[in-house]
Amino acid sequence: MFEIMDTPICDFINGYIKSGVSRLHMPGHKGVPFLGFEKYDLTEIKGADSLYEASGVIARSEGNASRLFGTEHSFYSTEGSSLCVKAMLHTAMINAVPFEGRPVVLAARNVHKSFIHACALLDIDAEWLYPESGSYICSCSVSCAELEEKLGSMAAPPIAVYITSPDYLGGISDISGISRVCVRHGVPLIVDNAHGAYLKFLRESLHPIDLGADMCCDSAHKTLPVLTGGAYLHVSKSAPEGFARTARGSMALFASTSPSYLILQSLDLCNRYIHEGYAARLEGCAGNLDRLKAAIRENGCAVRDTEPLKLVIDAGKTGMSGTALADVLRANMVECEYSDSENVVMMFTPENTQTDYIRAAAALSGLSAGSSAAAGTQASLRKAEKAMTIREAVFKKHETVAPQAAIGRVCASPAVSCPPAVPIAVSGEVITKEAAELFIKHGIKEVEVVLA
Repeated sequence: MFEIMDTPICDFINGYIKSGVSRLHMPGHKGVPFLGFEKYDLTEIKGADSLYEASGVIARSEGNASRLFGTEHSFYSTEGSSLCVKAMLHTAMINAVPFEGRPVVLAARNVHKSFIHACALLDIDAEWLYPESGSYICSCSVSCAELEEKLGSMAAPPIAVYITSPDYLGGISDISGISRVCVRHGVPLIVDNAHGAYLKFLRESLHPIDLGADMCCDSAHKTLPVLTGGAYLHVSKSAPEGFARTARGSMALFASTSPSYLILQSLDLCNRYIHEGYAARLEGCAGNLDRLKAAIRENGCAVRDTEPLKLVIDAGKTGMSGTALADVLRANMVECEYSDSENVVMMFTPENTQTDYIRAAAALSGLSAGSSAAAGTQASLRKAEKAMTIREAVFKKHETVAPQAAIGRVCASPAVSCPPAVPIAVSGEVITKEAAELFIKHGIKEVEVVLA
């Protein structure tokens, strides 16, 4: 750590505001306050730097983030981890050892839909690691033994192994063990760490870069005080040669040429926030949440084991569905992150107040363990027949049908509920009866299928 954490992007924009210069440039609001923040909203004027050719204030701010996260380089995204996912796959593809045939990425099945979009745009094939029977669609625990066996059986090495950790229900994979397997096989490890930016700053870091990942994305806005859309693409100091050099160009390939300077300022200011006592505030938050979990467990509420900043209720053991439990929370002035028939997910950060903990405790205090017919049985994401490549399916003509009518048809655009944005059916695969049942269960009423 260093003594003074500057905020070069914020400092430049504040200076520009004070100068009173005539704004004969974009944006069209000219700094006039319609919503209130317009004076801070700029474009790539002289001195403001340019995100995908950064050499000035943005480059200096990214350097601050790189030092905080201990990376070779941490690149800013104003389009969330969705942009970073595409850029990571492109970076891995263009830096892969020369191979014959089509590029393949080996991925745990609980990917975000942005992964499917990236495969379609880059014409990459996906080989899947599937969850154990009975797992939720959000989860896909990958064992090192399973990964070792899969990599050993592949005719050619994939361009990368891709893991989502933490998952939407707070499950964390064994990234350090998975990394060792990848090193033995000479395959880079990419991690979707969208829910885990804060993991770096725990007393013992659980951040993927510290555990051996070559690249990962963090959605800063999910767990840090950053505006929605702010994210990082991190490249490890031990990543294959070329990753850090080409990653910014990979981001530019998919990104808007008009990045949000409001989000950039938010990321810039977050560096100072992290530097100035964040680890202690984070530890206090995790302690408060541990005490809340212990209290509601004592009252008979089933709490899942998760990463430190999530509270996930196993609603199936409370006598009601997760969606019904979410309504109970709303009645107590608490809005959760996500609910389905089995789960309720709540996310905490150091910015939550004591009132937030009190309300959550009050809402959950009357729950008791029991069985629920409302939850039903959990179907898993299982292997499906592949009829065409992801790219072919996404770009072919398609039509919209009801879930039951989709059985036996080829999935076009990935069918998801958002959140959690994990595709129930993958583009190019034949939709099964089990998938159709999951569509209905998760409130998906229309499915895009390839036109017969």
